[in-house]
Amino acid sequence: MNSKLEKLRKLTTIVVDTGDIESIKQYHPTDATTNPSLIESAAQKPEYQALIKDAENYCKKKGKTSEDRCELLLDKLFVNVGVEILKLIPGRVSTEVDANLSFDTEGSIAKAKSLIALYEEMGVDRKRVLIKLAATWEGGLAAKELEKLGIHCNLTLMFSLPQAIHCAEAQVTLISPFVGRIFDWFKAFEKVQGYPAAEDPGVKSVTTIYNYYKKFGYKTAIMGASFRNTGQILELAGCDLLTIAPSLLEELDNMEGDVPRKLDSEKAKKMDIKKITMDEKTFRLMLNEDAMATEKLAEGIRNFAKSKDKLKKALCTSNHL
Repeated sequence: MNSKLEKLRKLTTIVVDTGDIESIKQYHPTDATTNPSLIESAAQKPEYQALIKDAENYCKKKGKTSEDRCELLLDKLFVNVGVEILKLIPGRVSTEVDANLSFDTEGSIAKAKSLIALYEEMGVDRKRVLIKLAATWEGGLAAKELEKLGIHCNLTLMFSLPQAIHCAEAQVTLISPFVGRIFDWFKAFEKVQGYPAAEDPGVKSVTTIYNYYKKFGYKTAIMGASFRNTGQILELAGCDLLTIAPSLLEELDNMEGDVPRKLDSEKAKKMDIKKITMDEKTFRLMLNEDAMATEKLAEGIRNFAKSKDKLKKALCTSNHL
């Protein structure tokens, strides 16, 4: 009998949420996503040392100042990992722009261009790379300009409808709403042990975004992310994509039973949903009114920046850059 994972694949594109090449070999996903936290973990493993060494040599040749070399080392390492991942998957890899640039439109555009240049230098078509940006107002503006250049974007740290609307209107390729982090916030706030899958606040948030997009014909794809359990994943069967950690992929692969479609674009088109006109003032006000989204976006940016800075310090110090 086919596992629930195999049945889910028929409804949704499965993406593996890891920088670990061995996990990608095991689960044969279409796409893969990485972030500084995942790369930081992966960089401790022996099989990544050659990729780190190559990045070290590259930055010493190309970087003019100590700061240039240090920044280039990180970028080159992220790209090296991405290139290795692309050897194993048919689709795309997501590579993240420095979270410290989350409120810097021009800085985000410049960093994205430099990452794509590194990929293209290694013979990778830009169509196979998604640039990850935080779903701030500035991140959406940066993505809008990058998409015009054929640089496709994945807007991450997505916790609310206004963020999703801003990204759709910027015509970004993909968004990543974070199910598990929404769940974490409400679980702590409401002092409960958990929720039935259909009532899970993270699941409900992604469902709202999905229905809004399909109702109004937006082309931006929705990739549910940051899952805490298989119930959340299965409740979003039918979502465009789902990015899932290896441990949860293993659980799904060992589960049997039906996997019914939960999200349906045809049903969404018939729903009575009011369209929201999104400008900067509306975006900031709606986001501010949502305590969970405001807190989780800020926390996510801080933590991604912290992981990147920690990795940067460790690699640059060890290489005396």
